[in-house]
Amino acid sequence: MRRLLPRLRRRRWLVVGIAALITTIALLTGCLAVRTPAPVGHFTSAAAADRFLAAYDRAMADLPSADRTLDVRTSYGVVRLYHFAGAEPDADPLLLLPGRAAASPVWADNLPALLRLRSVYTIDLLGEPGMSIQQRPIETPTDHAQWLHEVLIELPEPAIHLVGLSIGGWTAMNLAVHRPEKITSVTLLDPVLVFADLSWQAILRSIPASVRWFPRSWRDDFASWTANDAPVEDVPVARMIEAGMQTYALKLSAPHRVTPEDLSGVGTPTLALLAGESRMHDTAEAAEVAERALPEATVIVYPDASHAINGEYPDRIAADIATFLAASGP
Repeated sequence: MRRLLPRLRRRRWLVVGIAALITTIALLTGCLAVRTPAPVGHFTSAAAADRFLAAYDRAMADLPSADRTLDVRTSYGVVRLYHFAGAEPDADPLLLLPGRAAASPVWADNLPALLRLRSVYTIDLLGEPGMSIQQRPIETPTDHAQWLHEVLIELPEPAIHLVGLSIGGWTAMNLAVHRPEKITSVTLLDPVLVFADLSWQAILRSIPASVRWFPRSWRDDFASWTANDAPVEDVPVARMIEAGMQTYALKLSAPHRVTPEDLSGVGTPTLALLAGESRMHDTAEAAEVAERALPEATVIVYPDASHAINGEYPDRIAADIATFLAASGP
């Protein structure tokens, strides 16, 4: 039984990474958006919201208990965060940014190891299915950076370490480009559209996955491909992501690839943990661009990791973050 646990955990988190990526790519290809007059993200009906919230609550049960729940008002909407008290209470905390449609529950396997380092905030990205409520259009990279900057300004700590997964990695680096004032460091977990373009295979295969009325078997075929042909299974956070994909109308601008010129102007200490077997982009190219554009950054490739790197290697990620933080700041 003990031998099976790492394999089961890997399969579980392959599903998580897969489902989040379906929505990431679908947004980029324009297939997922529901064309309604509303200018902000929203649930398509009261029943849709109820379905998602039930799945969200079930997935949140897998996280440790938060000691604080925060709803931070910004000029773009109200942003939900959870605070988890950890080691070194006087140290600058981590703020974890999930992948698209994943919300806070995606960090269930990571929190135990990260809380041994310091306290942690998780966030539901604005304009995504979750507990954050978008109230104003988010149309440019500057808009994406501004709402997150306003959140950080409201937090009581003097500085924050960002950790971003997938599109959360893009969100973290976009903030470092536009509004880095309160960021002590940035850790990127196989970020999309930061160091490399999405692969054409991922874009092509995402099309049937992103259309909610297509057969589920078509969506599962893409999910398995994204997970490097691993089987998929239902778990609470995967059900939450699927519910979000099917019940929430995204109204966000597609993220633009961060340019090498923008990267070269980033002075924030950066750790990039890349998945060697990611099918979302060319990992070798991403590593080369990261090392060239950010010569002071630490770039590490996990050779056997898929895009669901956070769930596959939670302890190794925590150890690499601990080493990085010891060198980059308080």
